[in-house]
Amino acid sequence: MIHVLAVITAQPGRRAAVLDAFHANVPNVLAEDGCINYGAAIDVPDYSATQALYGPDTFVVIEQWETADALRAHSGSVHMAAYAAKVKDLLADRRVYVLEPA
Repeated sequence: MIHVLAVITAQPGRRAAVLDAFHANVPNVLAEDGCINYGAAIDVPDYSATQALYGPDTFVVIEQWETADALRAHSGSVHMAAYAAKVKDLLADRRVYVLEPA
């Protein structure tokens, strides 16, 4: 299994617009061969004083894929290219971590 954590930071005040585009694309991704899980998460407000926060412009995409080949196919899909084009001017930063079970 392959795990992906993608930390997406939108331009200030634009996270909701990026998340709208992300959520519109989720059904396409979940329909892909080898996709186990694909969703976005944001900070839990006021959880604890020790909580580290990503902040109001950032969200994390949490993904699970059956194989690295399935993830490669996802990365090259038409719907992901369309999503990337739609949000490219709304993003400040994007960091993708591809992991495997330890």
